[in-house]
Amino acid sequence: MKFTELFLKGAYLIEMEPHIDERGHFARTFCAKEFADHGLVTNFVQCSTSFNKEKGTMRGMHYQEEPYAETKIVRCARGSIYDVMIDIRPDSPTYNQWYGEELTADNGKMLYIPKGFSHGFQTLVNDSEVFYQIDNYYVPESARVMGYDDNHIKWPIRATIISPRDQLLC
Repeated sequence: MKFTELFLKGAYLIEMEPHIDERGHFARTFCAKEFADHGLVTNFVQCSTSFNKEKGTMRGMHYQEEPYAETKIVRCARGSIYDVMIDIRPDSPTYNQWYGEELTADNGKMLYIPKGFSHGFQTLVNDSEVFYQIDNYYVPESARVMGYDDNHIKWPIRATIISPRDQLLC
């Protein structure tokens, strides 16, 4: 895997390095040793998936407050998404700054999103599926939402489907 540290402190773009042959390819999406070598979290207690039927579906911007804040590894297992994280750590030099990346099943890119970040994505094609590895358990009382149009995020397409909870803030 190739790890590229982003300008948001503690956040990484991770790219798979597939071994390709006549059958297709094989690639690692996680290796505790390589993550530890970069000082990243290695203990993930939950994996989740999000299937989205329609292009333009918006999910986010979500996070959990301390002491239940989450570190996430996010990748697109099917289709294509525009994935965004916002640094919401008040003492961070990149506070309120955001980063977005197109994640697709074909490009194999993943985002490592540390604690103290809000996260969301928009589907760019129909039938997109997102896979998460998360280092903390979901605690509904700690779950928070920011408006997906906060922080001047430049979403690539018009949002078509947004949950009522996410719409309340926009």
